[in-house]
Amino acid sequence: MSTDRHVVIIGGGVAGLAAAHTLLGAPDAPRVTLLERADRLGGKVMGTPFGGLANVECGADMFLARTPAAVDLATELGLADDLVAPAALPSYVWSGGQLHPLPDGLLLGTPMALGPLARSGLLTWKGKARAALEPFLPRYDAGDALGVAVRQRFGDEVLEQLVGPLVGGINAGDPDRLSLRGVAPQVAEALEHHRSLLLGLRAQLKAQRKSRAAGAAPPIFLAPRSGVSALVERLAASVVARGGRIHLGTPAEAVEPRPDRRWSVATAGGPDVAEADQLVLASPADVTSGLLAAIDAEAAAALAAIAYASVAMITVAVKDDAIRRPIRASGYLVPRTQQRTLAACSWGSAKWSQWRRPGQTVLRISAGHDGDDRPLHLDDADLTAAVLDDLDRQIGLDGQPSEVRITRWWRALPQYAPGHVERIDAVLARLAGGAPGIHLAGAAYKGLGIPACIAQGQAAARAALADATRS
Repeated sequence: MSTDRHVVIIGGGVAGLAAAHTLLGAPDAPRVTLLERADRLGGKVMGTPFGGLANVECGADMFLARTPAAVDLATELGLADDLVAPAALPSYVWSGGQLHPLPDGLLLGTPMALGPLARSGLLTWKGKARAALEPFLPRYDAGDALGVAVRQRFGDEVLEQLVGPLVGGINAGDPDRLSLRGVAPQVAEALEHHRSLLLGLRAQLKAQRKSRAAGAAPPIFLAPRSGVSALVERLAASVVARGGRIHLGTPAEAVEPRPDRRWSVATAGGPDVAEADQLVLASPADVTSGLLAAIDAEAAAALAAIAYASVAMITVAVKDDAIRRPIRASGYLVPRTQQRTLAACSWGSAKWSQWRRPGQTVLRISAGHDGDDRPLHLDDADLTAAVLDDLDRQIGLDGQPSEVRITRWWRALPQYAPGHVERIDAVLARLAGGAPGIHLAGAAYKGLGIPACIAQGQAAARAALADATRS
């Protein structure tokens, strides 16, 4: 049953949609209006037909399954039977002119065992010897820089050959410029409670295994067989079915407090003014900063300082026999120091059975990273040529692809600089005290994966509902 209270959500990505879905599912649901500046929903989640297939994702193609928010929401939306795990295949790193399998026993590239590291061709003998010293080193104060912590504990080669490529594959970031607590909370926890990072991570893993019920370990990643974008479609349908209003092509231009402790939202296109009892700002940090500038200048400045990396996703379809050095793998990563254009390559049709067609291989290549968006400024022909040149050098590629799709994700991935967790906590505290009724959610704050965005949207919705109860 709907009340006369009104919540406006700004931003129609996964976080905003999850907030709307949660609000409208409450026993005394408020009226909900969602404003999205683009002409579609989903933010960085998008899929289109490709290579004769009904849907191939242009962004994230899966989500973490061991963080329950996405799995639980997919189940609630009727997608439980559609969830599938990618094929269990090894991953590689292209280094020194060849592909090396990633050693076992890594957490975000950080070793939990030395044996696999010793057998790996990714490190020199000096790098392996330096890493082997880790359990015997004294405790250091690494501060809040992921790169500093890994260098202190394991040395340069582990950072550059393992942690750097894996972190870059997730958020296109530079570990030396990323928050340890924001990007790798498990690593931060291990350092906080153990002298040795390796032994601390191993203890975490042992505790996790002990806490799980007997049986096979659950999959690490899942996705709907019809694509991650199916989650967005189901969410949008649920919001509309529950009475929510969605306005596409409607950017919010200003937020102002009203004398009655409500908020006015001025928009460009769509409704001229939306009056709201509570606001959920699920827009990118720079957009949210602009909306907050007249309300809390200090909070707005902190959000404006969050940097973003831009990346391009180049999807190619090639004949199976066009790859001269095929590998049985989910894909491979390239250390930043050895990149020309290609940063990572995912073997999409090996990972996902629904992406397979006889004689065709689908590859998804990412290019660009924090501090280097040059690939995105190339025109389609030059970017395609640069990527194909890298593929030929790394896996051997004959002929031209049968299809190419280029997706440029400008300012796509927020970069959690050291101190990020504390700065965001301070922003949230300021808004709770000085701008009650405004709630933040999204990738720029407390995790940029799909489950983290869903959880933040749900938390913002619950906070808005609690505001309504208190007022």
